[in-house]
Amino acid sequence: MFHAMAEGGGVVRVGVIGAGHFGRFHALKLAAAKRAVLAGVTDTDPARAQALARETRAPALALKDLLAASDAVVIAAPAEAHFALAAEALSAGKHVLVEKPIAASLDQADELAARAKAGGRVLQVGHLVRYSAEYAAVAARMQNPLYIEATRIAPFKPRGTDVSVILDLMIHDLDLVLALVQSEIASIDAVGAPIASAHEDIANARVRFENGAVATITASRISLKTERKMRLFAQKGYMSVNFVDRKLMLIGRERGLPIPGGQGYRIEETSWREHDALEAEHAAFIAAILDGAPVVVDAAAGRRALAAALAVAESMAASRAVALASGLLQTLEDGGGGGL
Repeated sequence: MFHAMAEGGGVVRVGVIGAGHFGRFHALKLAAAKRAVLAGVTDTDPARAQALARETRAPALALKDLLAASDAVVIAAPAEAHFALAAEALSAGKHVLVEKPIAASLDQADELAARAKAGGRVLQVGHLVRYSAEYAAVAARMQNPLYIEATRIAPFKPRGTDVSVILDLMIHDLDLVLALVQSEIASIDAVGAPIASAHEDIANARVRFENGAVATITASRISLKTERKMRLFAQKGYMSVNFVDRKLMLIGRERGLPIPGGQGYRIEETSWREHDALEAEHAAFIAAILDGAPVVVDAAAGRRALAAALAVAESMAASRAVALASGLLQTLEDGGGGGL
C-alpha cells in the first residue's frame, strides 16, 4: 500500500468534509494532532465552513481545492452524501475516514471497498465506540457470548433525523454485537415506528446468529434521559455494563473477588476513566496510513454493520405493514401522529 509518509515526511495532511456537529470535533482534534496537519475544511454552507476555519486556523476551501491540499479526508457530512464524497476522494487518490454508515447500500459499500483496494488507499469507517475504553473492557473480559441485551436511548435532537434511529444510534450496538459474536446473522425480527420525525425514532431488534447466539437491541431518540447499557451472558459468566457511568460488573470463575457462598464464582467491579475515543480513532487512521497498521474498522466491518442495519429496517418494515393492516398502527393521514 502507498503511504502518506512518502508525501508528507511522516505527517498526514487531513481535510475535513462537513463543518457541522461532528465535523467540528474532527477538525479540532486534527488541528491539535501530532502526526497530522489540518489541511482545511469544507461544507455546503460557506458560512459554517468559515466559522470552523476561524476556530481551527485552517483554510475554508472548496471541495476540489481541499482534495488537492490533502493526503486524506474525514467525511463528516450527512449520511446520504457519504458514498458520493468517499468515492470522489478515493478516485482522487486520498485516504478516507468516513463516518458511519459507510454508505446507503451494500452495492455502494462494495464499490468504495473496491476503489480503496484498487488505489491502495486506507478506507476506515467511523464506528467510534470500537475505539472506546468501554469496548476494550468488554472485549477483554467476555468471549463467546450466548446472549447480549443492549439499550441505547437518548432525548430527541433534530440532528441525525435525516436517517432512521437504526442508522443513527442502533448501528453502534449492531457493530459492537457483530464484533463480539463473530458469527453470521441467521435471522432478525424487528419492530419500530416514527414518532417525532419522518423516519423511525424507536426500534427493537432480536438478532439470531448462526452459532446460536442471540442479541436483543433497543434504540430510541425520543426518551427523557440518556441510557446506554449492555448485559452479556456466556457459559463462563455474566456481565453488566453501564456506558454512561463507565462501570462494569462481571460474575464468573476467573476474575475478581470470591463471592461468599457462591460455589466458586467471583465478582469483579471496575470502572474506567474518560477516554478520548475520537483521538484514538484518528491515531488509528494515521497509523494505518503512515505505518501500514491494520485498519481497525475497515470497509468490511462497515459493510457488516450496514447489512445488519438494513436487515433490521427490512424486518421492521414487514412488522409495520402487519401492524398497519391490523389497526395497531395508524398512518399520518389517519391521525396516527408520527406513526404510533
